[in-house]
Amino acid sequence: MAVAPVSVVDRIAGLALRTRARRGERLGFVASLACTLLFVAGIIYLLAVGVGIWGINIPIAWAFAITDYVWWIAIGMGGTFISAALQLARQPWRSALNRYAETMTVCAVSVSGLFPILHLGRPWFSYWLFVYPNKMALWPQWRSALYWDFVAILAYLIVSILYWYVALLPDLAAVRDRARTRGRQVFYGLLALGWTGEARQWQQHESLSRLLAGIALPLVFSVHSMVALDFSQALLPGWHSTIFPPFFVAGAVYSGIAMVLVLGIGLRRVFGLGDIIGDVHLDRLAKLMLASGFVVAYCYAAELFSTFIGGDAHEVHVVASRLEGPYAWTFWTTLVCNVAAIQPLWSPRVRRSPVALFAIACTVLVGMWLERFMLIATTLHDTFLPNERAMFYPTTWDFVFLFGSVGLFALLIMLCFRLVPVVSIAELRTEAAR
Repeated sequence: MAVAPVSVVDRIAGLALRTRARRGERLGFVASLACTLLFVAGIIYLLAVGVGIWGINIPIAWAFAITDYVWWIAIGMGGTFISAALQLARQPWRSALNRYAETMTVCAVSVSGLFPILHLGRPWFSYWLFVYPNKMALWPQWRSALYWDFVAILAYLIVSILYWYVALLPDLAAVRDRARTRGRQVFYGLLALGWTGEARQWQQHESLSRLLAGIALPLVFSVHSMVALDFSQALLPGWHSTIFPPFFVAGAVYSGIAMVLVLGIGLRRVFGLGDIIGDVHLDRLAKLMLASGFVVAYCYAAELFSTFIGGDAHEVHVVASRLEGPYAWTFWTTLVCNVAAIQPLWSPRVRRSPVALFAIACTVLVGMWLERFMLIATTLHDTFLPNERAMFYPTTWDFVFLFGSVGLFALLIMLCFRLVPVVSIAELRTEAAR
């Protein structure tokens, strides 16, 4: 790393202490705030009228909201996988990525948690999902993946916040020491929890960080496996499959890496961090995205092979409907976005091109959203009784919640990067000193 240790502290801390936002930040903030306000308006209207404002109906009672939920939770899983796995593997190049990857995780999981609650129809009863004394005789089904899905996500959110905050402590102290106003000194001083940089504190910080990374990494697999079991435990053709848990985990890592690339390229552009988040980081992230994309492609092929070799008439009908039925466009678009679009990454030149990588990563994110929608809509559409089959047509409010959630995620990301260092000062200094 060509950046000197002192310049790393002053430069990154200065981004958190600046009093005036850059032009790109202001434009992004206005756009994300507008989408967030639209999202809030949609939630208020939903609470007043009900889930009938969406296009859901029997038999397609799940649609955009659950698609959004699975998509966002997958993006959050991918951020933790990159940060925690690279830390446990002692990869020094993670120092430029881990902060915004962990921030992405916290924001994405926070957004994802809204959709199951809103989809309940009566979200004011969402507290029924919590573990509490059964005085109301609700008799929860402890073997249901739907119940443990909520518990797993809550545990994952807590661990993700702790993992993110513990890594921030040395950087918050660095910003505190460079703050010039009393208000900022108190604000960052309280957040830093008395960090002084003693050897004992660094030892405890390293141990706690690795412990949380060791807890967070298995949660990536368990949480998204639990999300997959929400579908595969149902006796519906197209869902009732043992491949769903590893399939969902691979898709989570895939979409998470794509979002890390999108954010990294954006940070390079907005904050001028091209010398910190360098071409080598983009190249390695692109290789990871290519590898995880081929795992996802293998899952597609394995699902088709196992369905047709198994010969179950209902399973074959659902898969055939995906290939040439009314939702066939989602299946083929998914293949184009998730399989064909990443093939240029075999070229080193493409892997080091921010523009090409940004376009490919955005294409993958669109494809992964379409994949979740395709899995949900085609299975619910093709019921056992042909006379019960019906199409799903999204309403304006479906798109309001989709794009509004994107705006909320972007707003949370920008607020975090406005208050805390966008990359890890402590780890960059350590790497620069080597």
